[in-house]
Amino acid sequence: MSENRGHVSVLYQEILDSLAPRDGGRYIDGTLGAGGHAKGILQAASPTGRLLGLDADASMLPIAAATLGLFGERAVLVHSNFARLLDVAAQENFLPVDGIVLDLGISSIQLSDAARGFSFLTDGALDMRLNSDAETTAADLVNSLDETSLANLIFRYGEERASRRIARAIVRARPLATAAQLAQVIERAVGRHGRMHPATRTFQAVRIAVNAELQVLEEVLPQIAPALAPGGRIAIISFHSLEDRIVKNFFRASQDLKVVTKHPIRPTETEIVSNPKSRSAKLRVAEKVG
Repeated sequence: MSENRGHVSVLYQEILDSLAPRDGGRYIDGTLGAGGHAKGILQAASPTGRLLGLDADASMLPIAAATLGLFGERAVLVHSNFARLLDVAAQENFLPVDGIVLDLGISSIQLSDAARGFSFLTDGALDMRLNSDAETTAADLVNSLDETSLANLIFRYGEERASRRIARAIVRARPLATAAQLAQVIERAVGRHGRMHPATRTFQAVRIAVNAELQVLEEVLPQIAPALAPGGRIAIISFHSLEDRIVKNFFRASQDLKVVTKHPIRPTETEIVSNPKSRSAKLRVAEKVG
């Protein structure tokens, strides 16, 4: 298990087992983050294997660069959303590749940064943008959408049954400026039931909408097979059912990819105990045919 500044790479060994990095291979980490998975891949692909790392969040690149500095020019890091994976790989003369990893989760580093507003446990501004250059923030959506549109967003992306009640409470409490304010409004509207914080699904929904996360996932999937060499593998970690369903259906329908994992790989109980954020992770793997 790889750890960097408090962030633990989920399904770390399972990613390495799935991609089986080798000396001389070329790999892409489309969600570089703190560089945990990338470091493991480069170590396993020593001494000459190379990795192209992409991240939509420019603030993560210096962290990853520090993690991967010992690999020198074997690691090429680029600020880009993985929706441009094929273009960036072509620009870097990095095609074809032997393996690609996408970890669709938000890192602990991002969650713990109060200024980003990802977590209801902080009192940061309602931002939630992975790319700080993007125009729309969480505050824009929360404070401008009409009640029906807001309820639909919360239900669609958060699968929140109380979406209408939550949307009504948000509209009545507007304007909202911080993550803590939004979380308090939601908690007052629906109360506390069980261990999950009542704002969890709403925060997930707003974050997905702000970053168009399902859209960019659907954009990158058709680029996978063209980027892979025959026998190359794609490994994708998802954290909620909407992402997992998109990945599963794409793998099954593709004529260029063979499903390796009939059922998704889940974290072990040991990993869940040591890293509770891994609980909902699912890993699916496919291999390019031909």
